[in-house]
Amino acid sequence: MKLSIHPLWREKLEHEFEKPYFVQLLTFLKRDYRIYHCYPPEAEIFAAYDLCPIDKIKVVIIGQDPYHGEGQANGLCFSVNDRIPPPPSLVNIFKELHSDTGLPIPKSGNLRHWAKQGVMLLNSTLTVRGGTAHSHSRKGWEEFTDETIRIINEETEQVIFLLWGNFASKKAKFIDRKKHFVLEAGHPSPLSANNGKWFGHKHFTKTNEILVSLGKEPIKWVQ
Repeated sequence: MKLSIHPLWREKLEHEFEKPYFVQLLTFLKRDYRIYHCYPPEAEIFAAYDLCPIDKIKVVIIGQDPYHGEGQANGLCFSVNDRIPPPPSLVNIFKELHSDTGLPIPKSGNLRHWAKQGVMLLNSTLTVRGGTAHSHSRKGWEEFTDETIRIINEETEQVIFLLWGNFASKKAKFIDRKKHFVLEAGHPSPLSANNGKWFGHKHFTKTNEILVSLGKEPIKWVQ
């Protein structure tokens, strides 16, 4: 297994690749990808990094682990490949987007166009075994993505972090709120959304209002 990552991120994370936990993680991944159907494909494991190098980041959205259904995961949190029906959490994200902005519901659940505009769609765990949620959790990815957030915190300024749900909120301890912006809401999963914790926070318009106030291009949420 040969994992490739954007050169700017490789430079920042080179020290992590050499640590014992990552060496063990790579050994685990080689075995699991050989024996089971795992997602996303090897070439897309670092898609969040490849599509959004550190010098382009405007916004960070933190997910948990990839979708584990066949053909769904593409290396970006909450995103699915074209022609794949949006899972329930993404359906609720699009409902809130429509309610918040008045924009139409996107036709595709592929969020690559967000990433290309500077929205880093980062899962805490970057891989998963097919059909088994959280199967690659606590194998080392969390340490790697924690370091990613620390680097963003330390080496950038005025990034907007969208923390959706308790899991993402735990990452707030790595974020300096004097340097960056943090918007929090419940998780867009049906359980949280139906309990009134997701809808109505208007993170899409708030994000663009902040970006405009900083003299930056707002995000085009719908193509």
